[in-house]
Amino acid sequence: MSFLSKLFGGSKSAPANAPEPEVYKGFRIFADPMKDGSQYRIAARIELDADGATKTHQMIRADTLGSQQAAAEASLAKAKALIDQQGDRIF
Repeated sequence: MSFLSKLFGGSKSAPANAPEPEVYKGFRIFADPMKDGSQYRIAARIELDADGATKTHQMIRADTLGSQQAAAEASLAKAKALIDQQGDRIF
């Protein structure tokens, strides 16, 4: 039964490589760089719980870096700057 559950998406566990969130000013930032050839594109998901719902913004930048770790660090920095500039208007 476990096989069928996994095959049809019945498993509710997070993927092994799911990013851990960093909380910044009440926002949750999930740094999730995207592989782009031999580089990694800066990307992150920003979430905020408001009015009983979770609002989500997917941030993707044109910048690319050579390592996944460097791209994850830059993704967090860019997401924090976006939050500082726009606050909850990003949604």
